[in-house]
Amino acid sequence: MFTLYGDAFWISPYFFTAFVALREKGLAFEVREVALHEKAQHRAEFAPSITGRVPALEHDGFWLAESSAIAEYLEDVQPAPALLPADARQRARARQVMAWIRSDLMALREERATTSMFYERATKPLSAAGRAAADKLVRVAGALVPDGATTLFGAWSIADADLAFMLHRLLLNDEPVPAKVRAFAEAQWQRPSVRAFVERARPPYRPY
Repeated sequence: MFTLYGDAFWISPYFFTAFVALREKGLAFEVREVALHEKAQHRAEFAPSITGRVPALEHDGFWLAESSAIAEYLEDVQPAPALLPADARQRARARQVMAWIRSDLMALREERATTSMFYERATKPLSAAGRAAADKLVRVAGALVPDGATTLFGAWSIADADLAFMLHRLLLNDEPVPAKVRAFAEAQWQRPSVRAFVERARPPYRPY
């Protein structure tokens, strides 16, 4: 049995990755919501995760934090169905996409925060830095998504879900997105594992 600890407002893209990974693997798991606005992740019960970060996965007494590490662990303990492509180069590219999403586009992540996806939409126009980040996201996505395809590598991978989540920062806030990239992101948004996260009932938001 797996226990996934995630933010109580269900807005974290990293919680999203871990949740979708578990659903796609078909693994039985329990979700425990963590009140990040109350700094609950720093309580003693999270000490086994080492870094005290959320999401965190607990599996038979083993704790692991960081969403990409969680996805890799699930791939190791249950290889099928796969979260990453079988081909070595495609697998490396999927990891590149996931690492890039987590380390770049800071202005976009700040100006089109995930609260604007699941709570109130953004009202201010993107700044010059935000627009540059949005343009880069769209450009990179356009280079990655094959023409007429709704997955990056032929078969679904967790990188598809991660990229679609980032693109929905734009789509849900009515920012312009080219048709090919929009079609990819919207197709991913309809995947059952994704809908299970997106359609989750959320409490009133409290900043953290």
